[in-house]
Amino acid sequence: MPDFAEPLARLIMEFKRLPGVGQKSAQRLAFHVLRGNREQAECLAHAILDVKDNLGLCSVCNNIAEGELCPYCRDPHRETTVICVVEEPHNILPIEVTRSFHGLYHVLQGAISPLRGVGPEQLKIKGLLERISAGDVKEVILATNPNVEGEATAVYLSRLLKPLGLSVTRIAMGIPVGSDLDYADEVTMSKSLENRREM
Repeated sequence: MPDFAEPLARLIMEFKRLPGVGQKSAQRLAFHVLRGNREQAECLAHAILDVKDNLGLCSVCNNIAEGELCPYCRDPHRETTVICVVEEPHNILPIEVTRSFHGLYHVLQGAISPLRGVGPEQLKIKGLLERISAGDVKEVILATNPNVEGEATAVYLSRLLKPLGLSVTRIAMGIPVGSDLDYADEVTMSKSLENRREM
């Protein structure tokens, strides 16, 4: 690696910590910041700090929220009898862009993965059970990723929720197995929701 001035080398190292950013991309980003003016650098720094200082998790569904509740839990027009369970907050966006789901969400903050030491107790399952027991939930849609961890999580939740007497469905496999919801286009995601099946 070429020798860079210490501040630039440190910035490159920090960019490399980001997912999907290698050495070359980190250098390009660092040089972009270096070429920009101080105001642009301050805007970037403030945006990063603003995310850390002002965002947290929704007290109901664990989605990203600015305040106590996320926009979906605050929305009085959402269908309260259907909850769509996803692994991470960013998994909500592909579902929302279809404009075909009007229920609420529950974010697990991960998936069951014994190889990484993640079991059901590390996920936000307790809150889901509390929401079901406290409300008028009639259906839970399991929209975990169609990979090994997502399937294991869906099967675990299905076995846990079925005895509660509500409908437990799984999104259809219009999404390729082994991929993430982030990479699904609108049509594929819409079809997956329409063709969900009973677990």
